[in-house]
This record gives sequence, C-alpha cells and structure tokens, in this order.
Amino acid sequence: MTDSDSARTGLASTGLASGTRTIVHDLRNKILDGILPPNLQLLQSEIAGQYGVSRIPVREALNQLKAEGLVTFKKNRGAFVASATLDELYESFDIRIALETYALRLAVPKYTADDLKELESIIDEYDESISPRAWRDLNLRFHLALYAPCARPRLLKLIEDNVLSNDRFVRTYVSLISGKTEPQKDHHKILDACAAGDVSLAVRILEDHINATRRALLNSNQELYSVHSGF
Repeated sequence: MTDSDSARTGLASTGLASGTRTIVHDLRNKILDGILPPNLQLLQSEIAGQYGVSRIPVREALNQLKAEGLVTFKKNRGAFVASATLDELYESFDIRIALETYALRLAVPKYTADDLKELESIIDEYDESISPRAWRDLNLRFHLALYAPCARPRLLKLIEDNVLSNDRFVRTYVSLISGKTEPQKDHHKILDACAAGDVSLAVRILEDHINATRRALLNSNQELYSVHSGF
C-alpha cells in the first residue's frame, strides 16, 4: 500500500479480515478514481467471483464502504456506488471549514519540529509532482498531517470521512481545473503561519483555501455534470 493509499484509508479498515480488507481497498480506490461511477450496482456474486471468495467478505466490505459513505444500499435492489448532488457537495465545504479550521486551531500550538518536517516533506513532493492524480493524494496527505497534532481522533475521523465521502470526483476534478500553482501557494502560506505559531493567520488562509476550492467547483458545475452524468 502506498502512502497515498494509507492517507485514504486511515483507521477505516481496522479489524477487518485480510480478504475483506483487500476488497475494501480495491473497491474504495476504484470508486475514488471514478472507475466505478455513481449509481453503479455492485453485485455481490460478481465481486465474490472476481476475488475468489464467498459472499460473506464481500458483504463485510460493502458494509465498510457504506460506513465511509461510498456505497449505499437500496431496498430489495442491493448495493450501489453512492452519488451526491452538487448542493450536497457545496454543503460539504461548509462542514470542511467548520471541522478543519477547528482542528487547525487545536493543532498549531502542539506542533513539534518533526510535525513541521513532515509537512515540509509533503510540500516538497507536491512541488516535484507533475500528475494531477498525485496532487490529489498529496493534498489529502498534507491536510491530514496538518491537523494530526490536534490529537482528537474522532475529530480527525470526521474530517477524513467528510473528505472521503465526496472524494470520488471532487479532488481529481478540482485538481484538473485549479491546477497546482495556486493551491500549492496556499499550502506554503499555511505552513509558514503554522511554523510561526500564528493560529489566526493559519486559520484564515486555510478557510480562504477551502473556499477557493469551492468556487472552482461552483464555477465549473456545468462541466462537472457533463463529465459525470450520473453525479
């Protein structure tokens, strides 16, 4: 599993049997990468045949993905890849701002030299990358590492779940339309403010950063619907 995969999964698959974890990992990545589109039916028999397992680990995997907001169950019809309306996505940015700015306020006073070094390492890797998909994963790694020192596991899990539940289109698509330069400038500014211990400045830049992502999505909603007709 790569670092980006680890950032995605967090604590999500803890306690699952290895076969179930494999199915969760593979299906999660296919959903997040848009290979399995919204509203696609996920047939347990087909998945079980693909992995050479019984339906039991498949059901467990689908239930785990349901808990992450990536799969829904429809009465008498089975499991489907979850979909979201644009209004729901826009609202998710309000939730992002509320949760992430609070986590950052708690985290900044607790930063150690190692925490700052890890954030710098992620930014350096981001600077060198030329792949929008890599920008997507590095962006998530940066944000999760940014809040980790707050030491509030449930808060961090809420942040991760909110990102993952809408991740299947937003991060890749926004990376393509926003590019790398402006978001990365914000990351540098946030890190500089955190290193200086300036909580208010760090939070203000973070909120502006999230709102810029929301504006990119709002300004491109017509394209988003045309690219992902089931969205």
